Amino acid sequence: MGIKVQRLNGSVSPFAGISFINSIFNQSGLSRLIDAELGMRVKTAGYQYSEIIRNLSNVFLSGGDCIEDISTHLKDHLNAIPNNQAPSPDTILRGIKELSVENSPLISTSDNVYDFNINTKLNSLNLKSLVLTKQLESGKSYDFDYDNQVLPNKKYDAKKTYKKNKGYVPGIATIDDKIVYLENRDGNANVKFEQASTLRRAYELLLSEGIKVNRSRMDAGSYSKEIIDVVDKHSKLFYIRANKSVSMFEQIREIKDWKAVEINYINYEVASIPFVQFYEDKKFRLVIMREKRDDNQVDVFTQDAFKYRSILTSDWESTEKDVIEYYNQRGTSEKIFDVMNNDFGWKHLPFSFLNQNGAFMIIMAMIKNFYNYVLKKVSEIFTDIKPTTRLKRFVFRFIAVAGIWRYQGRQWILKLFTNRPYELLKI
Repeated sequence: MGIKVQRLNGSVSPFAGISFINSIFNQSGLSRLIDAELGMRVKTAGYQYSEIIRNLSNVFLSGGDCIEDISTHLKDHLNAIPNNQAPSPDTILRGIKELSVENSPLISTSDNVYDFNINTKLNSLNLKSLVLTKQLESGKSYDFDYDNQVLPNKKYDAKKTYKKNKGYVPGIATIDDKIVYLENRDGNANVKFEQASTLRRAYELLLSEGIKVNRSRMDAGSYSKEIIDVVDKHSKLFYIRANKSVSMFEQIREIKDWKAVEINYINYEVASIPFVQFYEDKKFRLVIMREKRDDNQVDVFTQDAFKYRSILTSDWESTEKDVIEYYNQRGTSEKIFDVMNNDFGWKHLPFSFLNQNGAFMIIMAMIKNFYNYVLKKVSEIFTDIKPTTRLKRFVFRFIAVAGIWRYQGRQWILKLFTNRPYELLKI
């Protein structure tokens, strides 16, 4: 039996939920903040930066995965929203280019030159947007994570990374599920190179907004005296994965008092020793954990059949188990990279150059942070949407709703074809 089809007049949008996104964006004060921080574009440019960033958020929060989707899939639906005019992809790209800054070439001790892109204005805007939406609060202390992500790509200036593929290796600082600082950098730069300066800039930018750091947590890519000094200065406590060394194993061989603990259903032995590799005057602690090897192979340094891992910390109050479990929670921050790559466009960088892609990445981080803000509001009304809901599910459950705008009684009314509680959203 065939399906009978009847055509109806009128432009019904299948993405009517994006109207609420626009409303939340404007009512949050983000539009005013963006134009105040970035300045107004000349009238001949056609769109202000707030309009460009808001429409870019519309693309990705409607399920798009590249800027071109605004013209190929979404333009008519975005233009149907009262007082909204969707820019072309070229206009969005031009606006982002204007917000990029020149790279800073930095010279290593071996006279190699590496490009870093330090976009203070966009990083500051992102941080101010988090404070504006009360996702971060001035005067409060937060836990801080830092990592370098390999971002594979074949852009014009991409360099071969330590993973043997071409790309960039941006340095990214996060607080919980929010990106708070980002510097794009050449793919062939060692992650330790100038990391201390990157971290100093991140910490100082946070302090400029009254954001304090309670605990800092980093992997072995941050294990150097210069970096540790910066982290220690700006954090109440820190936790950094330590690299193996001969002097460390000499200390480990002297340990007699090992304690048995269970972490994630695996049995370990743990101990603590004073850290003496870089310092004589600072009382840092090395938390050692060891696990029996399945193959019983004897380690050349320790002369036993254990696998060893260690965490450098300034925390002498917590138990070894607490230190290890807290450090292992770094996986939460690393999940953000997967979200940015697959939901917020980092996998499809739109430009050929590191500095322009750096600007795009910070703007998309800002949009991801705005998405967190939206989720918090929406999840208070929609029981099947959580503050941790991934974007694809959010699009299906909130954005993808049929609706049409009608002008009645001297006002615009959004008529939705659904029984879901959109009318309860206080926006």
